[in-house]
Amino acid sequence: MRQTDIRPAPALIEFKGMKFLITDRPSDHTINSYIKELKKHKVCTVVRVCEPSYEVSPLLTEGIQVKDLAYEDGTFPPTQVVEEWFETLRQKAQDQPDSSVAVHCVAGLGRAPVMVAIALMELGLKYEEAVEMIRDKRRGAINAKQLQFLEKYRPKSRLKHKNGHKNSCCVQ
Repeated sequence: MRQTDIRPAPALIEFKGMKFLITDRPSDHTINSYIKELKKHKVCTVVRVCEPSYEVSPLLTEGIQVKDLAYEDGTFPPTQVVEEWFETLRQKAQDQPDSSVAVHCVAGLGRAPVMVAIALMELGLKYEEAVEMIRDKRRGAINAKQLQFLEKYRPKSRLKHKNGHKNSCCVQ
């Protein structure tokens, strides 16, 4: 794939068996390059946290589900979006544990990284560690308002495995 097809390059974030691919928004023009990148990372679901702007049928034809969880640019996700995000991740973990979930907003620097940061926090990282892990691969990700939201966010262990995976035991 040419560097001009997807910019900035998609960022694979892996932690405790979960894999996320943060990208910018594809267009109908770039969807085939986008699909190649998704397949390379074994993506089973694409979560759009921005307004739909491209046809999803090429993704569906490739067996990649599309979930719309749009929320306002420059902000943090409302509770309902967060709940649906975790439901999507739990379903993926159960049905396709070796696959990745791609998440994109327009540029892949705000809304999408925030969603991944929340998931990382639910998996046990402190917000600073989650943000650093993402910013290492997506320079400029997460604005001040979003950072403030993550600082105040309190994980509820909604993504911790309860089936004996190492590093993921939880006492209830």
